[in-house]
Parts: sequence; C-alpha cells; structure tokens
Amino acid sequence: MHTVKRAIIMAAGVGNRLQPVTSEVPKPLVRVNGVRMIDTAIQGLHKNGITEIFVVVGYLKEKFKVLEEEYGVKLIENPYYAECNNISSLYAAREYIGDAMILDGDQMIYNPAVLAPGFEESGYNSVWTEGETKEWLQTVENGLVVSCSRTGGKGGWQLYSISRWTMKDGERLKKHLELEFEEKKNRRIYWDDVVMFRHFQEYRLKVMPMKAGDVVEVDSLEELAALDHSYQKYIARAGHTPEGTGEQG
Repeated sequence: MHTVKRAIIMAAGVGNRLQPVTSEVPKPLVRVNGVRMIDTAIQGLHKNGITEIFVVVGYLKEKFKVLEEEYGVKLIENPYYAECNNISSLYAAREYIGDAMILDGDQMIYNPAVLAPGFEESGYNSVWTEGETKEWLQTVENGLVVSCSRTGGKGGWQLYSISRWTMKDGERLKKHLELEFEEKKNRRIYWDDVVMFRHFQEYRLKVMPMKAGDVVEVDSLEELAALDHSYQKYIARAGHTPEGTGEQG
C-alpha cells in the first residue's frame, strides 16, 4: 500500500460558466448553502490526516490568502491560467506530485471517506455508470484501466477529478508535464490528457470506487442553483455561460 503525504488542489480557473457569481469571487470560494466549495475539500483532507496542502491559484489569487490563515495551506501561483488550460496548474505544482492526491477546488466533497490516504496503484476516484454519460469513461480489465473515452459512453467507470499518484508515477508525470508544456507547447489541454491519452502506456492505473453523490462537480450555473436555490435568481439572466480558457484551472 502507498500513502498520500500531500494534496494539490487546483483552484486557478476563471470560472466563466458561473458568471456573474464568479465576477468577484473565484469559483472554489463560492459558497454552496453557506459553505465554500474548497472548504469541503480541505476539511475532508484534514479528516483523513492529510495536512500538507498546496492550492494552485491564478484568477483573483489574493482572495485565497484567507485559506493560508484559516488552514495553513501553501499557495502556488499559476501565471499561465488565463491563456492555458489546467495542464498549466499542475505544471506549476509539478515538484509536489509524488505521493500526492490531486483534486479540484470547485467540487463539493459530501463523503470525506473518498479522500482516504491509502491506495495500491495510481489512479482516479471513479463511479460505475451503467447508463449513458458524456463524461470521461474508463474501461477496466483485470483490475487495471485499459482505455478511456473522452466522449463518454455507458457501462464503464466515470472518472472524477480526484486522483492519487505514487512517488514513482509522480516523478514520471512531472517529466511528462515538462515534455508536453515546455517542449511540445501543448498548453490548451487538460493535465489528465497527459496521463490518459498522451502517455497512457507508461502508467498502471486502477479505479478507486465511490458512489454517485459522494462528490458533486459544479460545472455550470444551473448545477450550482440546483444545489443552492439562492442562485436561481441568476438563471433567467442571459449570457451567463461564456466559454473561455482557464476554466478548469
């Protein structure tokens, strides 16, 4: 068994799809029923004994300083967030990937047990999905991930943005990030593309099963309003779903 020693929380994105809510508040600091989204991640990590936490920031970075005071997290600035996708955030934190958990700050962790530190192989928290989904879907054979569809499908393991990496795989991922970001200039891709598609054969990945509802990803204003009805007032307003770079920071 391997043990997570630190966590990297991705929190640099602009959050365009939650405008106007995110015009003055970065998406991870948006409150859902009174609780900031990123608090559910940090508190869940603490409950599992993971206290060395790095938060990658970019958009409205000064707003995150409160987390240093409240939780003692360490902030890492991503200077590329406005022009690049979230590969730039993990690139900025690449020195800390070994024995680490990587997760997004814009999701609600409703079951802290999904952040348990123990793991056998590198891989992602995933939910078994019988029905049709448009999310990334993994196929597993003999306990290992053998492929992933970025366009979804049915009858597979839906990938969520919580993953764990051994020290060896963390070093490997660091090199692959440098290769893609520095040499190949692939700066508009997700960091997960590096592992799941560009260098997939160099990793042994396992899914870490969880249940639907343990974690809720908030990708749109409609999804936010469904969780917290106080945001329903924004739904009727036009032009609240612009697309843009840095969304997944």
